[in-house]
Amino acid sequence: MNEDIKLANDLIKFIYDSPTSFHAVEQVKVILNTKGFKELHQSDKWEIKNNSKYYVTVNDSAIIAFVTGEGSAEQEGFKIIGAHTDSPSFSIKPDPEIVQNSYLKLNTEVYGGPILNTWLDRPLSLAGRVSLRSGNTMRPKTKLVNINKPLLIVPNLAIHLNPKVNGGIELNKQKDTLPIINLVNEKFESDNYLLKLVANKLNVSPYDILDFDLFLYPYEKGCILGAEEEFISSPRIDDLAMIHAGITALSTTIPTSGINVMACFDHEEIGSTTGQGADSPILDHILERIVMSLNKNKITLASKSREDYFRALANSFFISADMAHAIHPNMPEKHDPTNKPKINGGPVIKINANRKYITDSVSAAVYESICKDNSIPVQKFVNRSDMRGGSTLGPINVSHINLRSVDIGNPMLAMHSIRELAGVKDQMYIYKSFKAFYRL
Repeated sequence: MNEDIKLANDLIKFIYDSPTSFHAVEQVKVILNTKGFKELHQSDKWEIKNNSKYYVTVNDSAIIAFVTGEGSAEQEGFKIIGAHTDSPSFSIKPDPEIVQNSYLKLNTEVYGGPILNTWLDRPLSLAGRVSLRSGNTMRPKTKLVNINKPLLIVPNLAIHLNPKVNGGIELNKQKDTLPIINLVNEKFESDNYLLKLVANKLNVSPYDILDFDLFLYPYEKGCILGAEEEFISSPRIDDLAMIHAGITALSTTIPTSGINVMACFDHEEIGSTTGQGADSPILDHILERIVMSLNKNKITLASKSREDYFRALANSFFISADMAHAIHPNMPEKHDPTNKPKINGGPVIKINANRKYITDSVSAAVYESICKDNSIPVQKFVNRSDMRGGSTLGPINVSHINLRSVDIGNPMLAMHSIRELAGVKDQMYIYKSFKAFYRL
């Protein structure tokens, strides 16, 4: 098996084991722990040393890992890659059971911007985080749960009853996207059905479950496809492919100087405005604490500590890593006429005149040089001028921390579908670019 296929298969397994942002963070921790990283807690006093590895989790769904090298932080700065752990899905509402016409359905709320019709007629399962009673009211115990079997489905309406379906049907998010989980008969008890199911999976009493953050996810695992095994077909490629590449690069690269950082934020798909999202001070706080801890023996004034931190930021660089749009085989007219990223054509630098992407000519030149110096092909993406595009955590992050920054990502098709498509070679390309960045 060649290295490209091996890395792609490793990504597919990582995605399968990460049905929610909580599980993605747990899988990242597994990787980091096997590589000798030490967990830090925000409430503890930090004792950070040079040539060491650390990570910090936030609300179980975001994680920031870093490796310290030689030299002073204020002179060498940070080399930071940022990505997000969440993907579009459906959240389970409180008291979710709905009994109707002998079906038991679950009440859901759309999370982010999924392509709704791709979720129909698919085997679905449930995963997330459960909060349990503990001896401390302010600190409930939490457990991750993954039912990990085909459990639910959102059935389509037959074409005989919906003859205009192929002309395009708008799905109602409250009515048309509710999954069925069971049939109801005279022996069936629907009260707290989901709670009992989750409690049984966790081997706890339903009474001990105080609340939950549960999400639907597609049960079917991703795969490599194509006549030459060119493609990766999987859920949640956006943005777990960047999480996987970044964490793999961080955990296998020894920095020559400065501090390497991988920031895995949550809630990018809904605007990042949470305590674990990029639109929070969490990265700012952690970076400053790193500088303070490393320099504690030579700092006598708080103002000196802040000055060293700001000097470190001035010598830093941030890569916002999120997936990019490849040119579509059937609808090329939806793309810019001169910038047409292709799958397996290498990482994509994302550019927008209105700064929906944070890239400018200087930051683009930095990443492009990294790629070209390491024989990695690189492409560029710009939206058609008459179409609005999406944004990323890049502009959000730099509104909190003044960093030189670039927006990049791998080209893909069917972004936000339940099943997305990316390139096998591209995953290796971007992993190599991240390793090269961390070696600078």
